Amino acid sequence: MVETRMYIENLFKRFNVRVPANRQKLFEQFMHEEFNVEAVKLIMEKHKIIMENWELKVRIEDILAKQLIIPNATVAKPYQEALDFNQPEFMEISFIAFDNLDQYGLNFNPDLKLIEGIPNQSGDFKVKMKFKVFGEDENSEPNTKMISLVINADPKSLWKNIASDDQKDKTWKEQHYWKPDQVEDFQKLGSKHIVVSSKRGRSHANVGAFREDDYAFKHFEANGWSVVCVADGAGSAKLARQGSKIACKAVVDYFEQNLTDDNLRQFDEILLHHHQEGGDSQPISHFVYNNLSKAALYAHQQIEGFAAEINHPIKDFHSTLIFALLKKFDFGYAILTFGVGDCPIGLLNKDLTEIKLMNWLDVGEFGGGTRFITMPEIFSSEKFPTRFGFTLTNDFSYLMLMTDGIYDAKFVVEANLEKLENWKTFVDDLKGNNEDRAAVSFDVSNQEIAHQLSAWMDFWSPGNHDDRTLAIIF
Repeated sequence: MVETRMYIENLFKRFNVRVPANRQKLFEQFMHEEFNVEAVKLIMEKHKIIMENWELKVRIEDILAKQLIIPNATVAKPYQEALDFNQPEFMEISFIAFDNLDQYGLNFNPDLKLIEGIPNQSGDFKVKMKFKVFGEDENSEPNTKMISLVINADPKSLWKNIASDDQKDKTWKEQHYWKPDQVEDFQKLGSKHIVVSSKRGRSHANVGAFREDDYAFKHFEANGWSVVCVADGAGSAKLARQGSKIACKAVVDYFEQNLTDDNLRQFDEILLHHHQEGGDSQPISHFVYNNLSKAALYAHQQIEGFAAEINHPIKDFHSTLIFALLKKFDFGYAILTFGVGDCPIGLLNKDLTEIKLMNWLDVGEFGGGTRFITMPEIFSSEKFPTRFGFTLTNDFSYLMLMTDGIYDAKFVVEANLEKLENWKTFVDDLKGNNEDRAAVSFDVSNQEIAHQLSAWMDFWSPGNHDDRTLAIIF
């Protein structure tokens, strides 16, 4: 009754209606009339509905005005991002849905309030978020809020892949020392197997330039030795692609011609004695230096001769060179190595508990910069004898030779090559623990292994777009 009195009194005041003293009894009767009581009650209920409706509109407008950020996505990259609905304005929401996210390869998970999927197109889009707030009629149309969705292009797709021999004939290829943009192989190598792949980096593919890296390997059935070579032609050298090719071929040719029975028989006896008795390793060092240095010098001479033949300076053929000579004995494996440049050779023992870096790189205190097999001064340098490596091991899991297109991206700095955990991470990466889920199955019966390694080498690494070559003996 108090509510009725107050409302009617305020109503009378609004319309300047005064109730004189002689009409007070009439006013009291008026307020108690059922029609007036019900009318005021109905009016107050409408007031309440109006106010609630206003508050509802305000809450909806607050949500429409409040910024909601969808983190940027990238084409072909798995995406899962929770949206921030913990802000006070969004706590009022009772229902959320998104229209047509599927056209971008995405969907909305209402339980976890996240957007997930694999984006399939790039661009700046506006997506429609439909929502209701607490208190809205269940049958009413949802409210609509437009939200920005940015899907970046796949960085890989921004790079062109122009064949280096695009529309070129055989004569052109011969004149320009062309070689395939990508090569791969998988073979038995003595008692082990080798899988190797070499491919142009994106920086070369983007402009239709040549692959500068190269490799070669061979197993010599007659004496049981195997040789594996990897070379990285300098990007600044005009004919580096030919320099790396000549260097690798020369090393294989040298050992094929010079691993004589008498020489090897004597070395085998030295190794056996060293294994059984230990002691003086000078004869081993002499053999390693004598044979591997001649192979390295032969590679230099072959490039030098070719350069003179076509009247080019040898610097046009600048190339790094690493190679390993290995053989299985009854007591284990002998591994001999040589390296010039910034390409590492890593030996992982059988149970992956030890890494042995079989060469040092021409960076830092030793070289102050990359050195090449084409530089005559490396053969007269006092550090030349330190370019050779030797080890005896019962067995090993992987012997890896790689160019800096792999090393820079996966190890970053030289110091990381000394750390076992980095090599174990690298092996896990090869086996599929990577963003692309690209995996190499190191099963000797796997006929796809070379293709798998080549596919793995398409990994994305910002700023690392050089040629990539990796040879793995396992």
